[in-house]
Amino acid sequence: MKVAVDENIPLTVVDELRARHWDVLDIRGTAEEGMADDSFWRVVQSEERLFIPTDKGFTQYRNASHYGVLIVNLKHPNSRKIHIRVFQALTQFDSWRNRLVVMRDTVQSVWIAND
Repeated sequence: MKVAVDENIPLTVVDELRARHWDVLDIRGTAEEGMADDSFWRVVQSEERLFIPTDKGFTQYRNASHYGVLIVNLKHPNSRKIHIRVFQALTQFDSWRNRLVVMRDTVQSVWIAND
């Protein structure tokens, strides 16, 4: 599975995804670090990746065609809480195509865009 993470996703999540043999795009520590959200979105889509940000602004794509979005939006986030919510979501769905999921502290919302 191909995934891209934003800079607020903990490295423990990135490390575990890679340990599970996922192809993870993480731009921290690269020349692209700090890239504008719109630019990063285009890269993620061109590479056909599931995108995992913490910015709920990405819900604007809920009705667009995409390769999946998992937004982790917690009131008091920390590495452990984010890690738990990411992997709870990843185990729920086989297909992420056009699926946008917002994981909050105790609830989640799911949208599926029409092709």
